Amino acid sequence: MEPLRSSDPARIADHRLLGRLGAGGMGVVYLARTPGGALVALKVLLAEYAEEPGFKERFRREVEVARRVDSPWVVPLVDADPDAEAPWLATAFVPGPSLGEAVAAYGPLPERGLRLLGARLAEALGEVHRAGLVHRDLKPGNVLTAHDGPRLIDFGIARAPEDRTLTATGMVVGTPGFLSPEQAEGRGGDGIGPASDVFSLGCVLAFAATGRAPFGSGAVDALLYRAVHDPADLDGVPAWLLEVLTRCLEKDPARRPDAGELVRELTLDGAAQGEGTSEAVSRDVEASEAAPRDEGASAWLPEPVARLIAERSAAALALPDIEHTLAPSDTPAAADPAEPDTHDMSGPAEPRDSLPAGRRRFLLLAGGTVALAAGGGGAWWAVARDGGPGGESPAAASSRRPVHTVALHGDLSGPQQKTGRAQERGLRLAVAEFNARGDAPFTVKVKAVDDGGDPAASARLAAELTDDPAVLAVVGPTTDSTGQAALATYDAGLLPVVGVSPGTTALSLQGFRSFLLARMPDAVLPIYVSAYLRGAGRSRKVGIVIDRPAGTYGTDLGSSLSNALGSIPYPSVPEVVSAMRRDFGNAVDAVLSAGADSVFFAGLPDRGALIAATLRERSFQGARVSGPALLDERFLTQAQERAEGWVMVAPVIDATRKPEARKFAAAYRERFKEAPPRYAAEAYDATGMLLKALAGLPSKGRTRQNLLTAVRAGKYKGITKTFAFDKYGMMVMDGTGGFLWRVDHGAFVYDGPAPLTV
Repeated sequence: MEPLRSSDPARIADHRLLGRLGAGGMGVVYLARTPGGALVALKVLLAEYAEEPGFKERFRREVEVARRVDSPWVVPLVDADPDAEAPWLATAFVPGPSLGEAVAAYGPLPERGLRLLGARLAEALGEVHRAGLVHRDLKPGNVLTAHDGPRLIDFGIARAPEDRTLTATGMVVGTPGFLSPEQAEGRGGDGIGPASDVFSLGCVLAFAATGRAPFGSGAVDALLYRAVHDPADLDGVPAWLLEVLTRCLEKDPARRPDAGELVRELTLDGAAQGEGTSEAVSRDVEASEAAPRDEGASAWLPEPVARLIAERSAAALALPDIEHTLAPSDTPAAADPAEPDTHDMSGPAEPRDSLPAGRRRFLLLAGGTVALAAGGGGAWWAVARDGGPGGESPAAASSRRPVHTVALHGDLSGPQQKTGRAQERGLRLAVAEFNARGDAPFTVKVKAVDDGGDPAASARLAAELTDDPAVLAVVGPTTDSTGQAALATYDAGLLPVVGVSPGTTALSLQGFRSFLLARMPDAVLPIYVSAYLRGAGRSRKVGIVIDRPAGTYGTDLGSSLSNALGSIPYPSVPEVVSAMRRDFGNAVDAVLSAGADSVFFAGLPDRGALIAATLRERSFQGARVSGPALLDERFLTQAQERAEGWVMVAPVIDATRKPEARKFAAAYRERFKEAPPRYAAEAYDATGMLLKALAGLPSKGRTRQNLLTAVRAGKYKGITKTFAFDKYGMMVMDGTGGFLWRVDHGAFVYDGPAPLTV
């Protein structure tokens, strides 16, 4: 939970707000207490969207559907007012993480968990269908975990099969990757019935069993195509579940089981013992609840998830009771002058001496003094480093110039720490040079925060930076996953964020207003790959090997290259390798036997070493090319001499070999006693762009929103490339976004800009 912000109300319709559970571009979800004292998740639609009929109608429908569905496995509606100026609804508060978060953090569920998850979600769907509705958006993110089983949420697009008010034929509504074929094809009205939810349930169970979506990841059109035409990837699904999922994922809706059949098949021990479904499940829960906690009802979940739920439940119990919270109209006593007030997130101050211990702990936690772990049971510490090399000098601190803060949000201690630290140093150098200017209109302070590559930490740090009014812009985060976790929070505060290393287009296409992707996205780089292979690579037929463990990254690269070649047209041979296979022999043999004389690998460094070894064993002499992920020392270490000759197309330069960057490279070497690593120059440029735009604003106009507007509308010539952005916040392509690297004598060598044409 995040603390309330100064702009948040203290109450909504007599519900006392305690903190923020989440935020996005269209609304906020608060943790609140009802007038009776119960904890609820209170969802509010922003007033600006409430004026748009489509958004308000969807919100009203969510309220109506929630009132019609009665199931213990559906989060119940407590109260709502869809006609308010800012429409809101309140549901029972479930302290557990979503199924998506739990599986991503702690891995697939055990057999017991899969049976209980499937049976209870099927029961919930059964109630939805008996109410004459179809949920239409069953996915891991819409399933919350609790000690006794899952809870289904989000009925925003649920409706009766014959209801065409929110969709029409040809319109795809829902979440790609978990949509049924009939949804993916955009069949309107009668074409989408209860069987569609069963297909989605099959996708959710496959995800819970394997840790990955059964139709992979990547571009939306690719996901929709696979749902309609390709078999699901069920590698790794337990044998006992395989037949059930195969039937759920039938392309023909008529061949899928209904929710009642699934309940009977998945009920714990019920099918084997011939017992009634509900009785078997209920008896199992009763027996579980009577057992010790570590072997009880939570046994359906991995131990770390059960522990996390217990910790969050305990924290919820420690929150202030309704009688200990103050409404805006209450008259508070003066705060203790000896103890500075740190809780300006919910209205007037309260006298510390009058607060119970639990309330005082809550205020400290909400104020950001300490943040408890979101997983693993230990303490989580947000690492924030102010000042330092390149930060505010003593002379600047004593000057009369105003001070503004630019933050670096990065992985400074985790798997991508080399990239994160390079970006931090590039930013600090740009700031130091700006502060050294005699005509600088303000002084810049640096605030660097380390998420360690952890998406949960990234989300918390984004809230910390967003809540700091001195921070006017952020460079980062380092990776796609940490970016995904943070951007909604940054967007809610309209805090400009410039990413120099994340590569997925999904970050730009989700509608975040404040995010600018200052590099060519992964899906665009294959345009350069195509030109290289057809030109310098001298390829007549390209073999494309897409490695499933690479997720969205691999799919984006592989499908984009296939599309780029197909549009010419130019022959290619695509081959997909399952995550369950570590042997690339079959894939390599398939593309070579089809006549490929070059190979493009859409995958990550560890498995890149495997395919490099396979190609060496086949004595392959053609071009071997990959994307930016293989520009990693792990590829050199693991592939060794087999890496020789590989070419990478990446959105990053070698500042020591680019004439425009030599001055930067010299300054970097003098300051940090080493040559600038990859992504240092890119962060230097991004920071320079932000500071130039900020300096161009009048002193009273230096706000986050004005800075964002100036950067989006402007053009900045940096040492790495020229920066300009389209309406989605992506780089405008000017021919200098892709660069060539090759492996030569065991090292990466920069070969300059990649060609756009042959």
